[in-house]
Amino acid sequence: MQTVQADPVERSVIRKVSTRLVPFVALMFFINFLDRTAISFAGPNGMTKDLGLSAAQFGLAAGVFFIGYIVLEIPSNLALHKFGARRWLARIMVTWGVVALLFTWVSSIPGLYALRFLLGVAEAGFFPGAILFLSMWVPARYRSHILALFYLAQPLTIVIGAPVAALLINAHGLFGLAGWRVMFFGVALPAIAIGVVAWFYLADRPSQARWLTPAEKSWLTTELEAEAAARASTTQPHSMHARAALTSGRVWMFALMYFGLIYGLYALAFFLPTIIGGFEGQFGTHFNVFQKGLITAIPYLPAAVALYLWSRNATKLGVRAWHIGVPALIGAVSIPLALYMKSPAASIGVITITACAIFSALPNFWALPARFLSGAAAAAGIALINTVGNLAGFVAPFVTGAVKDATGSYQASMFVVGAFMLMSAALAFAYCSNARFSKPDESIAPRPLKPQSH
Repeated sequence: MQTVQADPVERSVIRKVSTRLVPFVALMFFINFLDRTAISFAGPNGMTKDLGLSAAQFGLAAGVFFIGYIVLEIPSNLALHKFGARRWLARIMVTWGVVALLFTWVSSIPGLYALRFLLGVAEAGFFPGAILFLSMWVPARYRSHILALFYLAQPLTIVIGAPVAALLINAHGLFGLAGWRVMFFGVALPAIAIGVVAWFYLADRPSQARWLTPAEKSWLTTELEAEAAARASTTQPHSMHARAALTSGRVWMFALMYFGLIYGLYALAFFLPTIIGGFEGQFGTHFNVFQKGLITAIPYLPAAVALYLWSRNATKLGVRAWHIGVPALIGAVSIPLALYMKSPAASIGVITITACAIFSALPNFWALPARFLSGAAAAAGIALINTVGNLAGFVAPFVTGAVKDATGSYQASMFVVGAFMLMSAALAFAYCSNARFSKPDESIAPRPLKPQSH
């Protein structure tokens, strides 16, 4: 494959976006994922006992977040397109930080449900908004690489967040609070602080970036405008509207594919600490709170490495069906096997394979919708995909907890997770195998995707 050597201005722009913009947005995502999954650390470390939660009630509390999230997902992303990412992402962060802080004083199951719902309302639009925002800052041929750097924040949230959450939980008695309440207090404050910083740090478009030179601003603006014009010339005029994106068969196919991946992600995220807590009864082992935090983090460090290397390969070759389908298939097979292992080490080893698979598929998946959506259609289409996908965020923890209550173990629940990930793998291979995606050496105007039958 013959490659085109990037000129100095192009290299400089991509380097600056990669080092000055992506890390900050990734930090926002880090805090976002930590706040929404903090309940997974609180549950087995005092909250379940103090509030009297069953496994199904815990799953419902974890999942009801996504009902509030879904209600305002698309309107929030359209508002970001209208008002600008700087204001809207900053507003989202401060709002969810305030709601997250209130978990410190939750005292009943209905109160927990209400706060989780409100947290979802407050966070609505952040993730698809961040994806859309980053897509507006780099040409298509670099998006897989940029989104991979952004997505590293998600597994690293657990690598860093699990031990930090454990340390906060161990501060039992601070301010007269139980350890799990101290943890909620500690993880909420950074959202408020970084939200305020984001208001001043982010810029809505390259022309407003003070850290780009005039030549760099001109190059990047020209590149992005050329791509937008190319998309407009190869699609029907109405396809650029939000309504067309919401009724597109292609968008809905991506949404179902994403549903299966997210089902695996949140089944793992919300119940892994609880499953590790069950090792004591299953294998006769005993771990303190901090050790459990470290064990919870184990699968996610290799997952971060796998994410980076797999996405690097996708950037080099162009995103293909197997960049999504192969990891989804591996996750589908591995996650049900984890609870049949004969030792904690073997169980964590298999869970690590699952985590690597899930996180390898996700960033490459998000490189696809931006290939044929722009403007209001991108805002609506990406939000719809994320909305349908995040239905799995509600369904996965609730079904996992309910099946556990019904069967007495998590084994059957993990087979359900595997089935949904298998659906994602099948959709990836069936739908994407004949599609053409960008390669690093393609011209600024990307070739249109071949029409697909729906």
